Amino acid sequence: MTEVTTTTTRARRPRPKLVTLTDAAADRVREILAERGQGYLRVGVKNGGCAGMEYLMDYVAEPEKFDEIVEDKGVTIVVDAKAVLFLLGSVVDYEVDVLSSRFTFKNPNQTDACGCGESVTIIPAAE
Repeated sequence: MTEVTTTTTRARRPRPKLVTLTDAAADRVREILAERGQGYLRVGVKNGGCAGMEYLMDYVAEPEKFDEIVEDKGVTIVVDAKAVLFLLGSVVDYEVDVLSSRFTFKNPNQTDACGCGESVTIIPAAE
């Protein structure tokens, strides 16, 4: 007697993009990468500051072993594997005002920020 096994495949719901860039952020990152000659923007978070966590940004030549890779607006973004659930759905912007220019994160997982704006409280996204 022969057994027949059938498998059904369920359609997966679309995954939100891990991290995206505004046009201003993408333009500025491309400028910086062109000046440095390095190919990737790396983002993450670390414990620190009065609110508990700080965003990290760096420019790297190569991703690390478990990093997530995201392409957005012509920029390759490397996301630290330990930060994925903290950054899911974040938008990185580049803001310029009279006295300063800076990258900012608009993060749906952020629940609070300190008064000086240097650290944030982030709750990991549900898987």
